[in-house]
Amino acid sequence: MNFAFFAGFRVLATNGINLPVMNVFRMFSKMSGQRIFVKSDGEIPLETIIKNGVRNSPDISAFASIDKNKLYVLAWHYHDDDLAGADAEINLKLENLPVKSGKVRLRQYRIDANHSNAYAAWQKIGSPQNLSPTQYKELEKVGKLAEIGTKEKVLVKDSSAILKLNLPRQAVSLLVFEF
Repeated sequence: MNFAFFAGFRVLATNGINLPVMNVFRMFSKMSGQRIFVKSDGEIPLETIIKNGVRNSPDISAFASIDKNKLYVLAWHYHDDDLAGADAEINLKLENLPVKSGKVRLRQYRIDANHSNAYAAWQKIGSPQNLSPTQYKELEKVGKLAEIGTKEKVLVKDSSAILKLNLPRQAVSLLVFEF
């Protein structure tokens, strides 16, 4: 039995097509090691989220862990209202890295309106309930977790690094720094 496409938000997939939340779980599955402290000047305190939601301003924060030769930073830019908004300009400062100096490799995975998001792609084609085989295959493809950009290098000096990136509203990125 098939159900309506993208009929609810409490599922991980619809008719075999992954919803964006499935890719958040895929990001978490790539992370390992010891959780480390993250401080963001754009974060909304948990108590405020529980009491009021994320309505006045977006929640821009991160979760991080480190394991052997990798540092993982899962960053998000979220607002309860799914409306267009400005990108978050993130200045990510990494300290106490296990590398004194040199360059480390960075891989980035992204979920936003253009990456790893079959729901947004479905909306762009008019939200049809009867997909052609070609449309189904395309949605199946864009429903997978996407790695974006090239595998760039980040400069480390005195065991610290700074990375600037823009994160669209309603986006999640997993940054993987490999030492």
